Amino acid sequence: MKTIIYRDNGGADVLELVDRETPKPAPGEVRVRLAVSGVNPTDWKTRSGATNPKQFAEVTPHLDGAGTIDAVGDGVAAGRVGQRVWVFMASAGRATGTAAECTVVPSELAVPLPDEASFDLGASLGVPAITAHRALTVAEDGPRRLRPGALDGTMVLVAGGAGAVGHAAIQLARWAGATVISTVSGPEKARLATAAGAHHTVNYREEGAAARIREIAPDGVDIVVEVALGANLALDLAVLRVRGTIATYANDGGEPVELDVRQNMMLNTRFQFLVLYTVGPEALAAGAEDVAAAVADGALPVGEEHGLPLIRFPLDRTADAHQAVENGAVGKVLVDIPG
Repeated sequence: MKTIIYRDNGGADVLELVDRETPKPAPGEVRVRLAVSGVNPTDWKTRSGATNPKQFAEVTPHLDGAGTIDAVGDGVAAGRVGQRVWVFMASAGRATGTAAECTVVPSELAVPLPDEASFDLGASLGVPAITAHRALTVAEDGPRRLRPGALDGTMVLVAGGAGAVGHAAIQLARWAGATVISTVSGPEKARLATAAGAHHTVNYREEGAAARIREIAPDGVDIVVEVALGANLALDLAVLRVRGTIATYANDGGEPVELDVRQNMMLNTRFQFLVLYTVGPEALAAGAEDVAAAVADGALPVGEEHGLPLIRFPLDRTADAHQAVENGAVGKVLVDIPG
């Protein structure tokens, strides 16, 4: 089979296309013949060595993808062969991810994908959608699972609603009944966030952004889904309700985070930092199950018309796909797998 590998950490040029033997699933695993692989920021950061040192002599990158199960290991129902699935966390702790014609993963990491859902959608779920799910389910007095009605009466502020996690957070929050506000940097990002389902958009670069959010949510927002904590903390705290939650999954821009302890004491602020690598199996399983339910309800569409443009590259241009994500491409970067 054809697969992308890298042997050393470094820039996108360390990625190369090679032929390798098609893997066989071990007990408890399934083999997925992939149609599309999804690229996330964590994929290029892992490749570069910025987050973790390389663990294996040779690595096939990418956590997320979608395709069809074509073989199963012992202990997995034979009826899963032929099932369309989306795959998440494929390369977490393993040498083989989804930038290949086939990958093997534990069976619970291959989630059934309805016939009416495209492989593009399946490859766009994974890390972004499960991260968004986690961010929406960590409030002290909020739900631990999402379903229609679970967030009725809740005000959710999504920072960076035009990004992949922000897009999923808007869609999941709206599916669960929340009123969704998204902060954006300009009209084009506002268009994308609105297309994703945000009820309101506010340009955080304009004077009076906090006052506009307070007009929408006079008592403050319940949950902030945050992508740039250092840059946005002052705004978040200005609009957060007492006992509200800031769930942060990134610090884009790298600005330092400085906390006014007394201000946060008076607010009883809950800060939840999150990354899927260490979130634990129960949270991953809950996220995957609820995301699958939202997909079945048609609540997580992707594409330009739904607020998440798709940017495509063939497998032999995976390096260009990584560079696009590293350069801040707006939308979801996908790699098409031949065959």
